[in-house]
Amino acid sequence: MLIGVDVGGTNLRIGVIDGLKIIDEQRANADFSGLCKSNAPDSALQAIHLVLTDALNSTLLKFPAVQAIGLGFPGFIVSGRVAQSPNLPGLLDVDLVTPLQHALQRPVIIENDALAAAYGEYCLNSLGSGGLVYLGLGTGVGGGLITGGDPYPGEHGVAMEVGHIITAPGGRLCGCGNRGCMEQYASASGVVQTYFETTQQRLSAHQIAQRAEAGEGAAIDAYAVAGMALAQALAHILKVADVGHVVIGGGMSAAWRLLEPAFTAQLEQDLIPALRGKVVVSISQAGDQAGMIGAALLASRK
Repeated sequence: MLIGVDVGGTNLRIGVIDGLKIIDEQRANADFSGLCKSNAPDSALQAIHLVLTDALNSTLLKFPAVQAIGLGFPGFIVSGRVAQSPNLPGLLDVDLVTPLQHALQRPVIIENDALAAAYGEYCLNSLGSGGLVYLGLGTGVGGGLITGGDPYPGEHGVAMEVGHIITAPGGRLCGCGNRGCMEQYASASGVVQTYFETTQQRLSAHQIAQRAEAGEGAAIDAYAVAGMALAQALAHILKVADVGHVVIGGGMSAAWRLLEPAFTAQLEQDLIPALRGKVVVSISQAGDQAGMIGAALLASRK
């Protein structure tokens, strides 16, 4: 047995994995983003470590046969350390793995959360030696690339940080320090900001989706902006990665029917002719389980 952990900015998911199945799952609200914004980096790191340790120890008490733990974490992961996490500000070159291994008495590996989800999707879809790009739409937008059956983290651990492809030069300030990054428009927080700029109302992405479903123009437009930004970035990714399968997941993929019209039109426009009609874009059927499964399987590989 293995444990796969999917760490988000505001939530935590822990799955006990046997083969490709989750046999036990624990979910918790864990506002790591808020912790990082309201505390000094050292204090935030200690709090994150405490939350993870308590939650994982609880799971290990139920499943002592677990052999290893894989942690999918948002941010730039370099040599097993969190080099930077734009959505968890203040975490710079920190080591989560060593204290967790001491506390849990199990091998622990850490990978970018979107790369873990990409590997989970790849294994669940049985793609063999094919390639896959995964785009995870949540608080930000993460990405992962599987090529030749192997996850590709890049030489410096920051491959496929697709949320930071600039689609609106000089646009909104991003947590990475640049302006106009795709995730400032195509994420849940991006939809919230687009809607706010038009209406001066601060609603959740889910509330905006409900208004879009009811036919409100400003809400429909907010999701159209997100779909276009996502497609613009994906067109550039495919020119470089040239894979045949793209899976879109994350919490905001539940609103795909609102994103899809603008996304499809923009992708068709921006793809080079050689790729048109040759890329299969699908919505994850694994719900939010791919990240946990992928993180666990990456722990097994290592």
